Amino acid sequence: MIPYSGNPLDRVSEKRTDNAWVEAKRRDPSSFVIPLWKLQPFLLGPENAKGPLEAGFLRPGLAEALAGPDGMSVLLGVEGENAYFALDISAARDPANEGPLAGLGHFRDMRAASALLPDRDIAILGQAKAMIDWHQRHRFCPRCGAPTTVADAGYKRVCTRCDAEHFPRTDPVVIMLATHEDSCLVGRGKQFPQGMFSALAGFVEPGETIEEAVRRELFEEAGVKVGAVSYHATQPWPFPSSLMIGCFAEGLSRDIVVDHNELAEAFWLEKAKLRALLEGERIDGLWIPPKIAIAHHLLKAFAAR
Repeated sequence: MIPYSGNPLDRVSEKRTDNAWVEAKRRDPSSFVIPLWKLQPFLLGPENAKGPLEAGFLRPGLAEALAGPDGMSVLLGVEGENAYFALDISAARDPANEGPLAGLGHFRDMRAASALLPDRDIAILGQAKAMIDWHQRHRFCPRCGAPTTVADAGYKRVCTRCDAEHFPRTDPVVIMLATHEDSCLVGRGKQFPQGMFSALAGFVEPGETIEEAVRRELFEEAGVKVGAVSYHATQPWPFPSSLMIGCFAEGLSRDIVVDHNELAEAFWLEKAKLRALLEGERIDGLWIPPKIAIAHHLLKAFAAR
């Protein structure tokens, strides 16, 4: 399974407008609350733990006092009779060491946490992080600038002046592995560490199909022209809130013209070398994205052909 996918929760969209039901679930002893502090999820156990961890799903009443008067609470969904809520406690000074959570666990960056949690928890926490992040970015109406208020258990904000309704957004991103015979195109973004190479990616622009975005991005970033484009898989990516659309594209040649405003470098990686990298070898200082990234799964799928 690709991390951040496979969320087990029923999102119960039909219940979001039922304020009485939502408030009852917020207080229900069978519900769970996942606190996020500065967009970092709460994990059970000590911060220096290196083995598998558990997400800090807490019972109602423990963390709410840390949220402050403006702390955001979002209904994530239900699993059986258990409701799950995300709670923003960014107003707290040091919640891992002060107050009711002290000694129970720690807060960790979402990317780092994803390497240590089970798939189920990663998917739920990814949803929680994306939702809280959206609320932090949309406190004011993009239409008129007035403050917005929360509705529908956190799935809508309404402008207090012009009544415009705003909903959580997901930005589509194509991430594509161009292939040519026994090689695939990999690039290193300018922000990547030295030696790290990945599939190329870019946002889908207005008026574009997925296939058109794949072809445009590959040509803009690396000067590579491709023919057939095929879909592989998608991945929710909560940084801050994207849907990564994984594709393969058939390169028409191996000509490369790197746009250095987009990439530091790019090259065609042979399948034999890719297989060695996937097995953990370090070759010529190269390394590829970890398993939490869909790029890893695109590379793995190509290597298995």
